[in-house]
Amino acid sequence: MNIKLRRLERVSPKGLDLIDRVVFINRVTKVVKGGRIFKFSALVVVGNGNGVVGYGMGKAKEVPDAIRKAIEQAKKNLVRIPISKNTIPHEVEAKFCSSRVLLKPAAPGTGVIASGPVRAIMDCAGIKDVLSKNLGSSNPINVIKATFKALSMLRTIEEIAESRGKTVKELVR
Repeated sequence: MNIKLRRLERVSPKGLDLIDRVVFINRVTKVVKGGRIFKFSALVVVGNGNGVVGYGMGKAKEVPDAIRKAIEQAKKNLVRIPISKNTIPHEVEAKFCSSRVLLKPAAPGTGVIASGPVRAIMDCAGIKDVLSKNLGSSNPINVIKATFKALSMLRTIEEIAESRGKTVKELVR
């Protein structure tokens, strides 16, 4: 499956009622002459539940500060993704480093069948029915980046019809 990546439409966080989900918190240690210095890194996903979602990472000496920084970063990276009937328009697979993510549309009522990082993205984006599978590494950072790469490959039927120079009815037949 060789689908061209498209630039996702950036969205301004102004006027959006955003929800946030903390995906992963990690304690990072730096060893210096005087001992160890502990810091925390946080991975957060934000979205409005209606097709707008973003992720961010923050690092600080305290957990709340790391989460706050991650939320600010995520608000700067908001993008709009296509949703059709509470699911994704078509099946898609993407790879980032050694993590691969497979996303499939699901029938109404199926729910979100996904791992933690993918579930956080789907919940914040407002996707209610989707099947997913993590293949390869389950590193949360790489899984989120692979999921966003997969979401950037999604195209609606209107976009496909326009690129082929046809109408939607000609494609659906």
